[in-house]
Amino acid sequence: MAGTSAVFLSAEYSGAAPVERDGMVWSAEELHLNELSDVRNPKSPMQNALALEGLEEYDMPQNGDVRNLQSVGADFVYFDRIQAWIQLL
Repeated sequence: MAGTSAVFLSAEYSGAAPVERDGMVWSAEELHLNELSDVRNPKSPMQNALALEGLEEYDMPQNGDVRNLQSVGADFVYFDRIQAWIQLL
């Protein structure tokens, strides 16, 4: 079950890539961000993107969960519509 979530970083993120990148840029429309609820559920921080991607194995994420990704220094929200973690700006 692990590895079933995607992790999306802002196109402006200038740090070392914590996830595999293949040069693709996704628009807000493609990610359906207009459907993302404003409700946020703070959760404990995670060390890296691999921890987020494998989270389902031990703590199934719910829509609106927010976790700080320490290796990036940013918060990510889980969006169940696309089964992905998206960096909050």
